[in-house]
Amino acid sequence: MKQAFALMMVIAVVLQLGYLWAGYEAIYQIGYGAITLMGLMISLTFLWLYVVRATPLALGMAYSWSGASLVLGWWWIFSVLGEPAWAAESPAHFVFLSLYLVGALLHFSVINRSFGLHGAMFLWPVLGAVCLSGLIYIIT
Repeated sequence: MKQAFALMMVIAVVLQLGYLWAGYEAIYQIGYGAITLMGLMISLTFLWLYVVRATPLALGMAYSWSGASLVLGWWWIFSVLGEPAWAAESPAHFVFLSLYLVGALLHFSVINRSFGLHGAMFLWPVLGAVCLSGLIYIIT
């Protein structure tokens, strides 16, 4: 735990120094590009782990990492291409978001079973998140 926190702090400092040296745009492009590509590699690794049945969590992790990477990648490419109008509000983005949401659903299902619960109980936090997000949208 201490090593992970220390590593996070080192990376945060490096990113801040990069920002001071090269500016926001450069660090944004490099950082988002790197995490997008690493996330896709991680996703493929989890997909392989699922195929070889190494862990029951692998499918949820594959969906989550691919969804997160593709959503971040969408905005990375959007920025790289100079924020083209066709990508600003494209419904194609929702395909990537659906991967991310399925990953979250699979995770809640596994968490549900970890607590010894069965059935659709895992949908309550999902519905709560959707309702709260919708309420925030309506209010703002």
